[in-house]
Amino acid sequence: MYRSHVLVCGGTGCTSSGSAKVIEAFREELSKQGLDREVAVIQTGCHGLCAEGPIVVVYPDATFYARVGADDVPEIVSEHLLKGRPVTRLIYKDPNAVDENAVHSLNDTEFYKKQVRVALRNCGVIDPENIDEYIGTGGYQALGKVLTEMTPEQVIQEVLDSGLRGRGGGGFPTGLKWKLCAPNKADKKFVCCNADEGDPGAFMDRSVLEGDPHSVLEAMAIAGYAIGSSQGYIYVRAEYPIAVDRLKIAIRQAREYGLLGEDIFGTGFNFNIDLRLGAGAFVCGEETALMTSIEGNRGEPRPRPPFPAVKGLFGKPTILNNVETYANIPQIIMKGAEWFASMGVGKSKGTKVFALGGKINNTGLVEIPMGTPLRTIIEDIGGGCPNGKKFKAVQTGGPSGGCIPASYIDIPVDYDHLAEIGCIIGSGGMIVMDEDNCMVDIAKFFLEFTVDESCGKCTACRIGTRRMLELLNKITEGNATMDDLDKLEQLAYYVKTNSLCGLGQTAPNPVISTIKFFRHEYEAHILDKRCPAGVCKALMNYIIEPVDCKGCTACARVCPVGAISGELKKPHEIDTEKCIKCGACMETCKFHAISKR
Repeated sequence: MYRSHVLVCGGTGCTSSGSAKVIEAFREELSKQGLDREVAVIQTGCHGLCAEGPIVVVYPDATFYARVGADDVPEIVSEHLLKGRPVTRLIYKDPNAVDENAVHSLNDTEFYKKQVRVALRNCGVIDPENIDEYIGTGGYQALGKVLTEMTPEQVIQEVLDSGLRGRGGGGFPTGLKWKLCAPNKADKKFVCCNADEGDPGAFMDRSVLEGDPHSVLEAMAIAGYAIGSSQGYIYVRAEYPIAVDRLKIAIRQAREYGLLGEDIFGTGFNFNIDLRLGAGAFVCGEETALMTSIEGNRGEPRPRPPFPAVKGLFGKPTILNNVETYANIPQIIMKGAEWFASMGVGKSKGTKVFALGGKINNTGLVEIPMGTPLRTIIEDIGGGCPNGKKFKAVQTGGPSGGCIPASYIDIPVDYDHLAEIGCIIGSGGMIVMDEDNCMVDIAKFFLEFTVDESCGKCTACRIGTRRMLELLNKITEGNATMDDLDKLEQLAYYVKTNSLCGLGQTAPNPVISTIKFFRHEYEAHILDKRCPAGVCKALMNYIIEPVDCKGCTACARVCPVGAISGELKKPHEIDTEKCIKCGACMETCKFHAISKR
């Protein structure tokens, strides 16, 4: 029996910051101090507060250490674990707390207080490579319950009553998808998991797979029982090596324990799961393209109908849900549909996981009840924009989503409220922008992504998105007219209504929403030949303010093209014809005499 447990984040973010070395240092130091039989060191999944990694949490007091390096470990061991005195300098300082020094426990932070962790319940809590720890938190009890106490119809009805909707972006009712597939007769049916997370800035599914892979395996087995399937496939990005390795370990352990394979729990139910690695094509996040890829073909979408519930993988009835959707299923079975439906609002039940990124203080993973105001996410949980900058907008749903402006900061974040303003939740990426972002440039960034990722099967997406990008480039270069803006808007709606699959149908959303909410920025680029945020290089110049310039020559010395001239201790000038707009002069000036216009 250990008296203390040291939990070290082993998610991708913390691993890239050196958490593996921290774990090794803890084990070596504990052995050196003779504490290795009293203190256990456990590698967990993502804790959520990625900006502060590597994260270390010491139990039983839940002391929350942030940005821990291997060099800090001897002090933590000697002071905290040996003498019982927490190392104050390493304890996380909450910038939002009234008294930042009062924060010692993980749950004391503003970041965690307003979260409700359902899909992420075990992430950062258990060792994802140890099936016993998952079972110790109630794992596989839901599978045992459905196989011994419930009929397939009762399982489907429970999921229907919960109100769970697909968390991959479409928001289709999960129970209804299962219900449509169940009665279809076939010699084989399939259960698929979409772990092909391709949105820029999104890492929700990756974190669940890295921190709690068994929850997905258990849920897929439950789904297999509900629809009459004996085979599941998880389609996961090859760029997720940690997630892939932990899935392989989890599948092997579940088979060894008889929780996958033949005659599970002695009930005669058979279910197996295999992995298929994706090459990182964004279009393979679309369900029919994903199935085509699993079959060994080029990932391209298929016309619907027939829908996958009738004719899916290998032409057989198939259901497909994403990682987060599955992660909710065991809890719904064990705690009941009413419990899950009690969270959220309207037709948006339960919680949603978001990946907070961009211009936000608390970059990381958050899970909140549906209907939580955007202000709570941005200001309370996210800690607002860095450096006192003003919040301008947030892009939800990645390349498929839309921009929510600051004027809607109090909007409830759920399927219906966001749809009312032309935005979507999507899979859960949430990229925050401040006053220094150009919204035309943001639209161009996402459209560049979808142009590159279009599979090319349908003309509307293949050609339409490329023409849209050409018009956006024309606008950001100062060569467009108001007619071009009208053409861009018309083309966006054409692509939206005529594309074959969800990628093309949603690709114009960033353009449509930015034109809707930030039309004045587009007009400034076109009519005034000016980028209000000073981002678009073709419409921007660096100017030295004579009143503020001290003539120190620092800017002239760093200019790579010799565009700055002037005498010592006298105001300098920038030759805009020579200037390549690298920004080196502005970064160097200590007197803030250089500005962008």
